[in-house]
Amino acid sequence: MAAIGTMNGKTQAAAAQWDGAVRLWLFFVAGLVLAMITVGGATRLTDSGLSITEWQPILGAIPPLNDAHWQEAFAKYKEIPEYHLVNKGMSLEAFKAIYWWEWSHRFLGRIIGLAFALPLAVFWMLGALRPGFQWKFAGVLALGGLQGVIGWYMVKSGLVDRVDVSQYRLALHLTVAFLILALVVWLAFELGRPEIESLAAPGALKTLPLLIVGAIFLQVVLGAFVASLKGGLVYNTWPSMDGTLFPHDLMAIEPWYHNPFENPVTAQFNHRLVAYAVVALVAWEAWRTFSSRVATRETLMSAGLLMLGVLGQAALGIWTLLEAVPLSLGIAHQSCAAILLVLAVRHLHVVSRGS
Repeated sequence: MAAIGTMNGKTQAAAAQWDGAVRLWLFFVAGLVLAMITVGGATRLTDSGLSITEWQPILGAIPPLNDAHWQEAFAKYKEIPEYHLVNKGMSLEAFKAIYWWEWSHRFLGRIIGLAFALPLAVFWMLGALRPGFQWKFAGVLALGGLQGVIGWYMVKSGLVDRVDVSQYRLALHLTVAFLILALVVWLAFELGRPEIESLAAPGALKTLPLLIVGAIFLQVVLGAFVASLKGGLVYNTWPSMDGTLFPHDLMAIEPWYHNPFENPVTAQFNHRLVAYAVVALVAWEAWRTFSSRVATRETLMSAGLLMLGVLGQAALGIWTLLEAVPLSLGIAHQSCAAILLVLAVRHLHVVSRGS
């Protein structure tokens, strides 16, 4: 038993020497995922998501290379309802513009898969991963593969009877993207801890940071419904919604429980409410941290960054709404939501791990 313990200790010590390299790789992957979320936002805002009507995981990496290929891709697009009901008469050059957005989104997804899978295989064979982390990384890789399937599942919903994708499938696709980002950065933060660490914080101290992360995920889901239903294009006023806190068409759809998912007004209203809740929760956490006599410098800095991040994102959201969601602000709002999630995950890690 002692020999086994000594062997495990040596294996763990050997793997710990690679922690810096593994963390660098994870942060690189996280940057790619953030870029993917950004390009995905641009693809949605430019209504480009249905421009490629097939899913070819391997051959799809090659874009049209000549005029004949472009005409073939354009002909396939002309077969779906979006072309006939929204873009009838679109020129080939206009089609190319939306095609490149969707192709870039899919190509970046392939790059992320390779950037995660290949180094993971190398680190695994070198014994560079801490014991127990191998299967955590494998789980993230599997989730990334599932995300590709979900992406096509989303696109497929807009190819037959709709001129856009299902808001439910869009919400699933975006939420999984944010989940992958959160898992990757959490693992990177975990590898930044020494093997011998201080005692973790009591459960009560972890509850609020965990609630903040959960609230941000809820806000991402609601934001996906706002985006899919184009809820940012109604009631472009703040703090009121066309002069009132409760617009008359807030529950216009019957039965009533369809409104949060199918009524753009309700979608925007809910997104506003949860935004206020997130700001309040982060402010509470910041006040609690800065008033504590035992808070570490790292915890104070983490809480401060999270407070600045949530205020900046709230201000950006208001600006985006008032301007009726121009492309630049819409992209920035989605990207900054991902950055805010990273700050919240980091704060949760600082508090819960007591590092």
